[in-house]
Amino acid sequence: MNYETQLVGDVPAHMLDEREQRPIWRRRLVIGAAAAIVLIAVATWIGMRGKGADSVPAAAQAPVVTVISPGRSVVSHTVNATGSLAARVDMPVGVVGEGGAVTRVLAQPGDWVKAGQVLATVERSVQTEQIRSLAAQVEVNRADAKLAQAQLDRAKALVARGFISQADIDQRTATRDAANARVNVAVAQLAEQRARTGRLDIRAPAAGLVLTRTVEPGQIVGAGSAVLFRMAKDGEMEMLAQVSEGDLAALRVGNGATVTPVGGTAQFAGRIWQVSPVVDNQNRQGVVRIALPYNPAIRPGGFASASIVSGTGAAPMLPESAVQTDEKGHYVYVVNGREEVQRRDVKTGQVTDAGVSILNGLNGDERIVASAGAFLTPGQKVKPEVRTSK
Repeated sequence: MNYETQLVGDVPAHMLDEREQRPIWRRRLVIGAAAAIVLIAVATWIGMRGKGADSVPAAAQAPVVTVISPGRSVVSHTVNATGSLAARVDMPVGVVGEGGAVTRVLAQPGDWVKAGQVLATVERSVQTEQIRSLAAQVEVNRADAKLAQAQLDRAKALVARGFISQADIDQRTATRDAANARVNVAVAQLAEQRARTGRLDIRAPAAGLVLTRTVEPGQIVGAGSAVLFRMAKDGEMEMLAQVSEGDLAALRVGNGATVTPVGGTAQFAGRIWQVSPVVDNQNRQGVVRIALPYNPAIRPGGFASASIVSGTGAAPMLPESAVQTDEKGHYVYVVNGREEVQRRDVKTGQVTDAGVSILNGLNGDERIVASAGAFLTPGQKVKPEVRTSK
């Protein structure tokens, strides 16, 4: 036991120094780490403070926007409408006479025909024989009239000799007159039959364009048959535009219109030739008829849209980039005296190459943001740069 105590007491001095120095190094490491953490935190705080100081001016900087004062320009007031296309004068062609079997069809849809031109013919063998019979009857009656006239002339020559009485002369004169009358009757009957036979030719009532054909050779037709041909007189077309009751009051005969058939981009100029005197009590709309010249792209029965010029007036004109749209409608941004943007709801009119006409909401002397309105918010400060509106 004393031996063990002797061993502990005999520990060398350099080993005791190392044991005493270990806690000192640990304390130094802890203090150094803490100092480093403090320095990093201070540096971070200073950096964040510097960035915040720099961001304040950036946020406070107002964007530069281009503004215009549109004034008031002369613009056309237009009414937009839709409707169907049709022939301006639609002529149905059917059987005028007694009818029969169709022997020939001489016109097709799309053909131009003259007034009186034969479109189809009906079989007429019976009528032809009737004409021959009546023509022969005319000749018989003429022969009778000629004989009656000769007998009257001979009787007159014998009156002076006393062989023929005046009563006989009167009788022969009446016979001659009756024979002439029968000739006239026969001639009239012949002309009637020829006219009836001529009506077996189905003819165009006027010059124009054939639109449809519903007859074929061999078909039996009569006075009660359906329409065989439909024609557009002179090829003129029209649009039956459906217009609201409010817009109908602003339209007049002679107003110009631009018609665009559905399915194409071609536009055709026309003019109103009739404004409906009544309004449908169900949909509160009236019909405006717009006359159009012939064009193969204008097909009766098709659908079209129309822009009708109802007059002119003064209104501000803005570029399309200045007008914004959302769920509430159309609006623009106006720069007030404090250089702030304000939303202004507007009612737009016709859109042309010159811009958008503003029917309501602006006087024309405001400063309007010309573009980039979608990136602004109401009340935001801006730096306006004024340019003259074109």
